[in-house]
Amino acid sequence: MGQYKGVALGSIAVSVPVIAIKGFAWWHTGGAALFSDALESLIHPATALLTFGAVWFAARPADSNHPFGHGKAEFFAAVIEGGLIVAAAGAILQHAWLVWRGGPLLLDPAFGLALNGAATLLNGAWGLVLTRAGRRLRSPAFRADGLHLLTDVATSAGLLLGLALALVTGALWLDPLLAAATAIYVLVTGFFLIRASVDGLMDAAPSPAVVARIKTLVAEHAEGALEVHDLRTRNAGQTTFLQFHLVVPGGMTVDEAHAICDRIEAALRNEMAGLVATIHVEPESKAKHHGVVVV
Repeated sequence: MGQYKGVALGSIAVSVPVIAIKGFAWWHTGGAALFSDALESLIHPATALLTFGAVWFAARPADSNHPFGHGKAEFFAAVIEGGLIVAAAGAILQHAWLVWRGGPLLLDPAFGLALNGAATLLNGAWGLVLTRAGRRLRSPAFRADGLHLLTDVATSAGLLLGLALALVTGALWLDPLLAAATAIYVLVTGFFLIRASVDGLMDAAPSPAVVARIKTLVAEHAEGALEVHDLRTRNAGQTTFLQFHLVVPGGMTVDEAHAICDRIEAALRNEMAGLVATIHVEPESKAKHHGVVVV
């Protein structure tokens, strides 16, 4: 839990100076594009707090009311984060429209761009830390938080380039258009984040590559069995649940069948952290002659 806490608190600590810098850059220049960037960054402390709470709750051990653990709490946090991103996109669109109607106004834009660029570099560095931590710790909430930050970096870089172009050409009307384009991009990102999180809440299976690797490991370590069928998987936060039927010869003893199951489970645990397997042993008469072929 210490690793999760450190990463989550780090996100909160990084978000504070980023918001301050980007907020001042917008206030100093009055630009719509910089407003959109500042507002998107403002979401990050809220999502960082959500991530911390979700990771803490998800790490709680299974209990009588939640025998499969609390891992899905991270997906709830990711759904809420996606909703906040969508809400920010709506606010950015509204502000861009108001600036468009009132006419472009940019004061000391070069200074604002420099400030925003410094905050963007800080966000990018921490976004990489979060995505790597999400992969290492198998945390959907950290992955969602990292994706949000890297999205922020991409939009910020686009805004900086666009505003620089507007200053060089004198086309200041590009400012609200860039803000609107940012809002659309943020809206799409929020939609995909919500969809991925809902898949987790709906017991979606791991990626095809992960499922294929599971089948390979089962086939390679089920020597003595005849067949594996009805293999099913689902993700629940950092845990992947696996269940399947293992067909063995009718004359095999319980000890022999149990030894095969132990061998399969050990191979899966060695390669896939957080995987929980449930194996149902069946006699040869229950074979379906399809599924995983035992090597």
